[in-house]
Amino acid sequence: MKGRVLIVAGSDPGGGAGIQADLKAVTALSAYGATVITALTAQNTRGVFGVHAPPVAFVAQQMELVLEDIGADAIKTGMLHAAEVIEVVCASLDEFAKGVPLVVDPVMVAKGGARLLKPEAEGALRSLLLPRATIITPNLPEAEALLGQPIEGVTGMRKAAEALLSMGPSAVLLKGGHGTGPVVVDVLRTAEGEQLFEAPRIETRATHGTGCTLASAIAAGLAQGLRVEAAVARGRRYLREAMLTAPGFGHGHGPLNHAHTVRPFD
Repeated sequence: MKGRVLIVAGSDPGGGAGIQADLKAVTALSAYGATVITALTAQNTRGVFGVHAPPVAFVAQQMELVLEDIGADAIKTGMLHAAEVIEVVCASLDEFAKGVPLVVDPVMVAKGGARLLKPEAEGALRSLLLPRATIITPNLPEAEALLGQPIEGVTGMRKAAEALLSMGPSAVLLKGGHGTGPVVVDVLRTAEGEQLFEAPRIETRATHGTGCTLASAIAAGLAQGLRVEAAVARGRRYLREAMLTAPGFGHGHGPLNHAHTVRPFD
């Protein structure tokens, strides 16, 4: 086991997304996962039916206690549902995790359509969290919300990735899974340039937690000393196999096979 990843996100009792998916991905890639829970959700593969938020002081306390004791080689944020949560997370990052690579998955809307970020919190996400990020991993709807404009095709994605980079993160991985066509294109943009990742589209309902899983896989790579490009490439390979070997559970957007790297004891 190599690399400590602190995951700051919401909980999914169904195990397909959120903290549960994050921990599975980090562990499956041989890193150590610790967690700060920002929200409890009542959800399954069909959708999100309730959200319960702990006091923001408790979120800060979780971060402080884990970071001062265990520490972190990378931090990943997921569901930060309100501006005050983003503010306290950023304050904790500045106080206890200066210089630690930060992966920001700008979670806004669940697969089933439920909002996981209050509209009034989008400004805090843009102004406070994005500039601190080593890499952000928006999907197309999230990127459109952050930029306030539609994104059309790969050409539009390339321009959007550049515009998102200007918001302050060191790198942007703009994911194309919500697009159309037989090939999925993801755009990685850094100050050094651009890299396109292409793969045949997988026709499957096993898409629950794909964003959480990829962001956490990237965080595990950064915690293990990989460069951003290598962490993204490995994370995408891990996610693709997890989708291809999904167990078929649930009646909606099904979960992934996070354990495909794991071999059972005899």
